[in-house]
Amino acid sequence: CQSNPHPLAAMSAAHDVRVEIFAAGDGINYPHKGQTVTVHYTGYLPDGSMFDSSRDRGKPFKFKVGAEQVISGLDKGVSQLSIGERAKIIIPAKLAYGERGFPGLIPPNSELVFDLELITYT
Repeated sequence: CQSNPHPLAAMSAAHDVRVEIFAAGDGINYPHKGQTVTVHYTGYLPDGSMFDSSRDRGKPFKFKVGAEQVISGLDKGVSQLSIGERAKIIIPAKLAYGERGFPGLIPPNSELVFDLELITYT
């Protein structure tokens, strides 16, 4: 006898940010809403093609957590990382650019994948 998970459980999981740790951070210092994080990232489309990278520019990216300066999925993902942590962050379309996409760069309804490292925060 197999037990089937509740259909809404599977549905909500598809709408959540998923974080897979590559390299552990300090496990103590996690950024909170209102703090400014400094990160390095590379963003990928579902087909594996890269659409943006702070690493390629050689300059870390800074943003204030929870201030709508980035897509909500990045706010949610970076909040789960401690200083020095590097992770794969999978962001469903509705927490990324949604139905509109980002013309010329990200197609509508695209899940995004970020290789993101939390360098520090203030």
